Amino acid sequence: MLKRKITEDLIRWKNDPEKKSLLVKGARQVGKTFIIDDFAKKNYENYIHINFELAPKTRNIFAGDLDAATLTREINYHFNTRIVPEKTLIFLDEIQSCPPARTAMKSFTLDKQYDVIASGSLLGLNYRDVPSYPVGYEESMVLHPMDFEEFLWAMGVDDGKISDAALRLKNKEPLGNAALNMFDDYFRQFMAVGGMPEAVKTYARTRDLNQTLIRQRTIADQYRDDIAKYASGKDKTTARLCLDAIPAQIGQRFNFSEAAGKSNVGRREYGGGLEWLYDSGIIQWCYKVSEPALPLSVNRRLKIFKLYMWDTGLLTSMMEGGPAYSLVRDEGGVNRGKIAENAVAGILGGKDTMITYFEKKGNLKVDFILNIDDQVTAVEVKSGNNTKAKSLDSIMSDAYKVPRGIKLERTDAYVDEKGVEHYPLFAAAFIFPDKSPHRSWISLDADEKNS
Repeated sequence: MLKRKITEDLIRWKNDPEKKSLLVKGARQVGKTFIIDDFAKKNYENYIHINFELAPKTRNIFAGDLDAATLTREINYHFNTRIVPEKTLIFLDEIQSCPPARTAMKSFTLDKQYDVIASGSLLGLNYRDVPSYPVGYEESMVLHPMDFEEFLWAMGVDDGKISDAALRLKNKEPLGNAALNMFDDYFRQFMAVGGMPEAVKTYARTRDLNQTLIRQRTIADQYRDDIAKYASGKDKTTARLCLDAIPAQIGQRFNFSEAAGKSNVGRREYGGGLEWLYDSGIIQWCYKVSEPALPLSVNRRLKIFKLYMWDTGLLTSMMEGGPAYSLVRDEGGVNRGKIAENAVAGILGGKDTMITYFEKKGNLKVDFILNIDDQVTAVEVKSGNNTKAKSLDSIMSDAYKVPRGIKLERTDAYVDEKGVEHYPLFAAAFIFPDKSPHRSWISLDADEKNS
């Protein structure tokens, strides 16, 4: 069984005496159902699993009054069971298929007799169908594809080795050749396999990239099927075209004309398709900032952006020529720069770090501009032999005065004479703080569409 960090977060939620109903969001195939099902079986005496897609008749439970007493009575009748107060978890799976169940989470929170977890995909797409959002009465977690540390666990790497490497890198200390080579090898495998649980399980069991690629392409095809099934109007076409255009455009400003295969098109025509991919949890935005200064959110230029896929393994599976094999064998000519940049973006996004970038006409272009501990931080990703980073030097100069620069490359950790911090590529998983909302509980106090 794959070990996931969110399991500890679920346990903390269960033990919180002031907890609210919990919503676990995430793209399809990231492992939500399996994790919650396993957690429920191990931590509750009684457990009711309602899957609104596999058992559509269960939607009738929520067709009438939505008070907790009525709902628990309906659940008892439907499942021919008796749910026990204070000892029962009710799991509302694929809740996007039953919008009234989302409203009912408020009733369960106020009732306080039963723990309730809901999960779903495509939640940003049906926000108009929910009668009333339980604002202030639910807590939220987001599950992304497995991160590098979780991948290492799946590969059987010792926790002690991971912790030691993480501590050394946070302290800007070199790892030494043996540890550096081991983690670099695993990171190349991670970039090839990605973090979709089915792909990781297949690779961990077989070490066979062919079988892993079959799993990855099956998931990518399921995403395309979702577009055909759930997208509306022209979004069916634009979402698919944008998705297929992403591998060629990683690391550069997204060009709608290249995606469409014709000129004179832009966000007006294709923006709906991109929003669909974003709401589905497939992609994340990286906006350009007008200047590398805090607050970055104010300086974002919302019409100029790069796109990254949340799962780098799916990205490599969509690239022509089988780059996964060359990555694992450490061969050149495989778009490694794009793949590495996407992997770093996924790691940062998984830590709930807003990613932006900065460029000026000419040679000044910085891959990522971040707010780390209220300090502007410039990050360059260099995966090949050319590790020069003139842009990093420029942005830390008197012209821009960015106080911290980080270069992720194929090297051990050190700080150069200009104060630039150098780390191996995989260090991105360890040196940046985790700002994930579920690490400190939040309630949904904003429109779900904008969450």
